[in-house]
Amino acid sequence: MNRNAVACGGCVLSLVGALAATLLWLSSARTRIHLGHGFEDEGLDLGVLFTELPLVFLAGALGPTLVYALLARALGGRPKPDDHQPDDHQPNEHRPDAHPSGRHG
Repeated sequence: MNRNAVACGGCVLSLVGALAATLLWLSSARTRIHLGHGFEDEGLDLGVLFTELPLVFLAGALGPTLVYALLARALGGRPKPDDHQPDDHQPNEHRPDAHPSGRHG
């Protein structure tokens, strides 16, 4: 799986999850009461905007993204290094210009 496609899919899923969780939280009866839709503003508590809303947004963003990352890892896996590639790196003792002690100078 292409690394850019995985990253883009994770970001899109994170955004959709955060927006969906926030909209679901705003549509709940409990939240509407806290935001002033109770009888004669009964239960008005705007503190939920600073306490619950950030947590709902983060949970909505992180939950689906973690699931997506785990599925992408399980289905795509990590590419295994090819053991037959030539190694361009040579140790110092095999290079003709290398100092015997390994120091330059």
